[in-house]
Amino acid sequence: MSNEITPFQIDIPQSDLDDLNARLAAARWPARLPDVGWARGVPVEYLRELVEYWRTAYDWRAQEAQLNKIPQFTTEIDGQNVYFVHVRSPRPDATPLILTHGWPGSFVEFLDVIGPLTDPAAHGGDPADAFHVVIPSLPGFGFSGPIVETGWNVARVAAAWAELMRRLGYQRFGAQGGDLGAFVAPELGRVAGARVLGVHVNAATFGFIPFGEVAEDERATMTEAEVARLGRIADFRGDGSGYFKIQSTRPRTLAYGLHDSPVGQLGWIVEKFKEWSFPADALPEAAIDRDRLLTNVMLYWLTGTAGSSAEMYYENMHSSNYHTTPATMPTGVAVFAQDIAIRRYAETGNNIVHWSEFERGGHFAALEAPDLFVDDVRSFFRSLDRG
Repeated sequence: MSNEITPFQIDIPQSDLDDLNARLAAARWPARLPDVGWARGVPVEYLRELVEYWRTAYDWRAQEAQLNKIPQFTTEIDGQNVYFVHVRSPRPDATPLILTHGWPGSFVEFLDVIGPLTDPAAHGGDPADAFHVVIPSLPGFGFSGPIVETGWNVARVAAAWAELMRRLGYQRFGAQGGDLGAFVAPELGRVAGARVLGVHVNAATFGFIPFGEVAEDERATMTEAEVARLGRIADFRGDGSGYFKIQSTRPRTLAYGLHDSPVGQLGWIVEKFKEWSFPADALPEAAIDRDRLLTNVMLYWLTGTAGSSAEMYYENMHSSNYHTTPATMPTGVAVFAQDIAIRRYAETGNNIVHWSEFERGGHFAALEAPDLFVDDVRSFFRSLDRG
């Protein structure tokens, strides 16, 4: 295995963009079903308009040029290509920090927080809060993928991240993650032990929410916000988890449609941006820039990783790597307006030393509320011994 780290620049062949344009222009559309809104999935009238914008107004080359201003690299770890962004702070003693995205996200979730995290002095912050930032793409996602073999579950990813940070020369570092990243970051704390200063999560689910139903007497002791989160958990389990069940059981079957149809790929992703961003009853563009959303979708389409990104759900649901002892690393939790973490349950398996709740921002916190995200990450790590 080579430890070589190779600089990377995005350079999508024009033929790939031409093929995408042709597929969008030739899309077959199902009949419109009136008066159902988003209740049965993405409305055809909304998706047709978004596809037309994608085909005629969205400029990938402009987005590509912006992304290529960021230092990007690849390396091979455990037989898998790993793409990552690495931005060092101008402050030499900055704290190394690895940020992990989830599905259906990507490293573009963090574009607006790189500057404030690496150079707080230039963004109105305290220079002492500076971080050296590392943002890898999960194996099977974007420029890290597709995966070349099975077995890439959360534990294996965490081990790969520990190795990545070692190669970069970071002996001690912090970990942050949301969605799948909120699985990886705590696991990294277990895998790397004392090397991890602390773990900060948002969009946290398993390990931070009740396992099963909550008794009425316990519900009676909850705050209004906690009861609302129980409602969102119930809604997800009953009506919002179809994607999860498919990706964790039949990811290969799903892959054929998403890999072949950019409209299918867009619909599959934009539904989650609509449901998980804040406010959930608004269109996703109310929370997230439309071009940024499409750039995120492009990373799945152009790299052919619709299927391999779904494989992590299968791997995790068919894994035996479930811990029965509480984690000991200091853990901070940011609960944004669409999140579902509840402290009393999080404390049963985690060493919670920092807990924040916000009235805005959703599942894609670094995209939706970068100011709150940055402030909370700074606050958490400022409270730790970073020596």
